[in-house]
Amino acid sequence: MGVNAKTILIYCGHPSQYLFIRETMRRLSKVEHYKIILLIKSKDVLEDLVISDGFKYKNIQQKERGFSKFKIGYSFVKRILRVFNIAIKENPKILIGTDATIAIVGWLLRKKVITVLEDDYFVVKRLADLCFPFTSSIVCPSVCDVGPWKHKKIGYSGYMKLGYLHPNVFSSNRNGIAYLNLPDKYVLVRVAKLAAHHDFGQRGLSNEILRTLIHLIEEKGYSVFISSEVNLNKELSAYKINSKPEDIHHILASASLLISDSQSMSVEAAVLGVPSIRFSTFTGKISVLEELEHKYNLTIGVHPNQHNELFKTVESLLSTSDLKQVFSNRKTLMLSQKIDPTAFMVWFIENYPNSETIMRENPDYQYRFK
Repeated sequence: MGVNAKTILIYCGHPSQYLFIRETMRRLSKVEHYKIILLIKSKDVLEDLVISDGFKYKNIQQKERGFSKFKIGYSFVKRILRVFNIAIKENPKILIGTDATIAIVGWLLRKKVITVLEDDYFVVKRLADLCFPFTSSIVCPSVCDVGPWKHKKIGYSGYMKLGYLHPNVFSSNRNGIAYLNLPDKYVLVRVAKLAAHHDFGQRGLSNEILRTLIHLIEEKGYSVFISSEVNLNKELSAYKINSKPEDIHHILASASLLISDSQSMSVEAAVLGVPSIRFSTFTGKISVLEELEHKYNLTIGVHPNQHNELFKTVESLLSTSDLKQVFSNRKTLMLSQKIDPTAFMVWFIENYPNSETIMRENPDYQYRFK
């Protein structure tokens, strides 16, 4: 790496954040004058994914923090100190991430910071209040509401999940998951841990509801597989899918239906054209999912108070004979109106901060990345 190398410090605190920036890192890494430094923390399968992809990285939080507000705050301060020390040593030109850690460190060092996310301000208000005042640019889907920080927003016509699931980046590989011996017709159920700072008080799929769903799905002639971030009891463990972390999107892409209390996987299903039902108290509150539901009809939100509505919706979808084709057509329409976020991000980073000025003066410039 030459003396004129442009160092970019990237911090990912969640698997979906890493997946969004992964292909961008690959492409920038092929450019001679870029040096990419990837920081992560232990979160679900994040480290496994990074290792599988072969990226060099530093884990700045090797044990998953507890769920209490105190432990979240304590871990946050420790991450700031560790990222600060690394940034002092490496002297990056740009810092990129979703966590307030990276924004605060960048501000302290008077460095340019690009914050990437797709959550609305009022959904992640604690994080946003710690992050947005210190960041230089907020790069997010155009539909996202960044609250009082609109002057920092760079909106693009797309979703973060398209950063790794756009057809230009991802192709479903059924042969690659042959080791799982999956049947032709199956429903994937995703159970999230709901342990993030914005998940306090949120509800999702209970064991009782899972049992009812399994019975209903099997009566319709479909198999059931559960992907879970939480420990399942003995009865439900029989349905757990034992797959490699890097294969989950190939499994999802071949599913007949996703039922989930995970917002992230619900978006992933939608952009893949897989019918999905999200059973969550976040229903009606997240702009990206609201657009995917009400503009493109690619997902259905059901509030946890509406158990019967969940079961009726499952029965209705699984009784639709041309379900996959209907949703495939809807996905095609959605993709025709969206850009390729990876191509956009590579351009935006390579030309930053001039790219910020271009986007503010001519937002339609982004459509050359379709």
